[in-house]
Amino acid sequence: MILRLVLLLILASLLLRAWRRIAAGISEGLSGTPSHRVPTQGVQMVRDPVCGTYVVPDRAVALTDGSQRLFFCSDRCRDAYRQRRV
Repeated sequence: MILRLVLLLILASLLLRAWRRIAAGISEGLSGTPSHRVPTQGVQMVRDPVCGTYVVPDRAVALTDGSQRLFFCSDRCRDAYRQRRV
């Protein structure tokens, strides 16, 4: 009898927690202010000159080559570009 009561309380607690998360997600979606950072506008991406991957400049590995600034998806692509320029 006590075991059933304990299991029922645990189940009720889990259901309440799930309901609160669902309700928070719904209200977040309606308010238009998500908790994770999603840009409100499109972000200009640039192409990695080595592998062709498009990257966000703020998160890319950058290299200044003469007067131009180049962006790479990784240190490996940046190093490959440097090897070609030597």
